[in-house]
Amino acid sequence: MRDEPVSSKPESISQEEWDVRVDLAACYRLVDHFGMCDLHLNHISARVPGEQEHFLINPFGMMYEEITASCLIKIDISGNIIANSNPQYGVNLPGYVIHSAIHAARHDAKCVLHTHTPAGMAVSTLKCGLLPITQTALRWGRIAYHDFEGVVVDLDEQKRLVENMGDAEVLILRNHGLLAVGGSIPEAFSNIFRLERACQAQLLAMACNSEMIVPSAEVIQRSAAQLRMSASPDARGVRRPQGAQEWPALKRMLDRRDPSYKS
Repeated sequence: MRDEPVSSKPESISQEEWDVRVDLAACYRLVDHFGMCDLHLNHISARVPGEQEHFLINPFGMMYEEITASCLIKIDISGNIIANSNPQYGVNLPGYVIHSAIHAARHDAKCVLHTHTPAGMAVSTLKCGLLPITQTALRWGRIAYHDFEGVVVDLDEQKRLVENMGDAEVLILRNHGLLAVGGSIPEAFSNIFRLERACQAQLLAMACNSEMIVPSAEVIQRSAAQLRMSASPDARGVRRPQGAQEWPALKRMLDRRDPSYKS
């Protein structure tokens, strides 16, 4: 573990916001650690507690491994910068268009996470989309899809984006990539991690050029219901929200490697 100092919370930031900043910075580091980043592109955003119209997002141009709690930019739904400790960096327009649209329409979405992984982009090009061929792919009751309209810089596309997503937790952007939301940062990370794994598994299975086993509609429906609301119970039968159980362990892993995300 690196011996880098971790700064305390700035007085101008509430403890509630700081806690979200630390978790969001951790999420950026984890996306990088698990190979899901696209250089400095893509975004993870999180709603600021008690400030319904404000959310945090990365400074455009910084690598995910550089993101810290204090460097995150606070903007409002209209795109106005509320707080930015590094004014040499701004907010990427497509990131604003996508994330502000979902935060405005989905008050339950505390975190929005978008990736351009090879597996996610590959599945986004398939007419069949994500197939229900693995337990991981059955985690969600519905996979939403949004057709490609070009680089997402047109505010007019926001309406179609949120209509296509509806109340789904995960969205496949056709010819583009993956997107996941969650009622918390751990839940959103868990959703994108599992969606990515489901895409990888499907591509490996399809590459075998052999007939695949698809569960019955009844099994698919039952599995989705079992997996939708909470993670598998532990030995005591306790269920926690998706992502909650592993999140402390993931942060401890980051702390062992580089705790500077907390600064």
